[in-house]
Amino acid sequence: MESENKEESLRKNLGNFSSIICLKALIVGLEDVLGEKGARANLVLAGRHRGRDIVKSLGYSKTDSPLEEWTSAVKAAIGETGTRLCEIDKVEPDGETIRIYLSETVCSSGEEVGSSRQLTFTLGAIWGAVEEALDKKFIGKQTGSILRGQDYDIVELQER
Repeated sequence: MESENKEESLRKNLGNFSSIICLKALIVGLEDVLGEKGARANLVLAGRHRGRDIVKSLGYSKTDSPLEEWTSAVKAAIGETGTRLCEIDKVEPDGETIRIYLSETVCSSGEEVGSSRQLTFTLGAIWGAVEEALDKKFIGKQTGSILRGQDYDIVELQER
C-alpha cells in the first residue's frame, strides 16, 4: 500500500497524491488528442498495468489466498487508506464472472447525472488486479453507472 509517510513519499513536500481535477484534465486532454475511443483504450490499458502492479506489491500475485483476503488488501490499497482511486463496496463471484461494485470512482467524480462518461482507468485497475491475483484472463466491461441512476459503478469480468 502506498503511504503518505515522508520517507516513502515520491515528492518531498507535496507527497504522493494529486487532485482529481488534474487527472480529469488529463483524461479530457487525451480524448481531445486521441479521440474518445483511443483515449478509452489507452486509459484502460494503463489501469490494467496499475492494477497488476498493486497486486504484485501486496504479495498476492497468482495467489491461492481466498478472494476475500486479497480483495480486502486491494480495497485498502486503492480506497480511503490508500491511493483513493475508488471504494470497492462488494465483490460477487458468479461462475466465470466476477462482479465488482464500486463507489466514489475517480472516473465518475464531478460528472453530471446522465453523463455518458465511462470508467476507464478505474475499470482497467480493477481488471488488472483480478487478472494478476487469479492468474487468469478476463474480458472487462462496465455494466452499471451511478451517473445513469444505479447505486454503484459496476464492473463485470468474464473469464476468457
